[in-house]
Amino acid sequence: MSDAPAPVGLRKLSKLGLAIAVVGALIQLVLGVYYLAMAHSPAPNDLPVGIVGTAEQRAQLTTALEEGGDFKVEAYDDATALQQAIRERKAYGGVAFAGQQPTLYVATAASPSVANLFKASFSTAYQEQVQGQVDQLVAAGQPVPAQTVALLASAPPVTDVVPLPKQDSAGSSLGFVIQALCLGGSIASLALGRLRGLTQHSTARGLGHAALLVVYALASAGVALLAMSLFGVGKDAHHLTLFGGLALISLAVTASTAAFVALFGPAGSLVGGLYFTLGLIISGSSIAPEMLPRAGNAIGQLLPPGAGATVARDAMYFPDASTVPAFVVLGAYAGLGLLVILLTNTAANRTRSTHRLARGED
Repeated sequence: MSDAPAPVGLRKLSKLGLAIAVVGALIQLVLGVYYLAMAHSPAPNDLPVGIVGTAEQRAQLTTALEEGGDFKVEAYDDATALQQAIRERKAYGGVAFAGQQPTLYVATAASPSVANLFKASFSTAYQEQVQGQVDQLVAAGQPVPAQTVALLASAPPVTDVVPLPKQDSAGSSLGFVIQALCLGGSIASLALGRLRGLTQHSTARGLGHAALLVVYALASAGVALLAMSLFGVGKDAHHLTLFGGLALISLAVTASTAAFVALFGPAGSLVGGLYFTLGLIISGSSIAPEMLPRAGNAIGQLLPPGAGATVARDAMYFPDASTVPAFVVLGAYAGLGLLVILLTNTAANRTRSTHRLARGED
């Protein structure tokens, strides 16, 4: 007699194939709607900007910018204070008036798209202002000074306070690094999780699993820095902070994913996939958080990819910025994940020991 399994009927196979196709299409629909909702047309939402000028200039510009909730305007005493606010990531840019002459300050390293938005809007407003002066002089029958005519033909003054280096001229390197860390961390969590079936639950196994995740995180950060150095990305960064941030990103992803696996079994590994498929687009690594919908911005910065992007960007380009909140988020994911791994192994060991004692008493 043959022990080969009975072949699946054609009708049953067709139904199974149809179900898989339908589920796949639904997943694609959900992801497509999600991606488009988050990023099909980035627009500012409470984007912080600064202004230096007279009370009248501040009031006029603040009213125009804050209408509709696109921008959040903060006044500064002088251009130096505005530039320091940009270096501390308290503002993406701003305008400083010297009399009636405005100068735009931007930080391409914070977000090239935001800097370009500022430049385009500022250029338009600047040319309209100069054209208005020309129209007033013409209407009054007065000659138009050559200097005013020259202003119409020249680009408005723009200062890039924190420019992107030529090695990362498009500002896309950060997104690639975060993507690699999240994908590598998810795969590592799955691979290390497979090892759990080779030994019984115990405190020693929990400590070993946690130690492996920490070692992998350190190795992952080192590899990421090596890859970046090959292309000159982040060469002027605060390397100790950057290394620690990259390691903590990896540990936050791997430890939290491993914790879900410990609690819910293989289904918990989906968390790592969610970080990659859902978390990256709202992480702020490619699109500035304030250019996302408000919900996407808020949720994204509470996930490892979003907090990690903030830590890495500030270590690379904004050493004056405070990264404490982002480090707290990453530390929470990493710490709680490791704690769950230790507790689940210890609890299972105690349960097994209790059962053994009970059988001995019987």
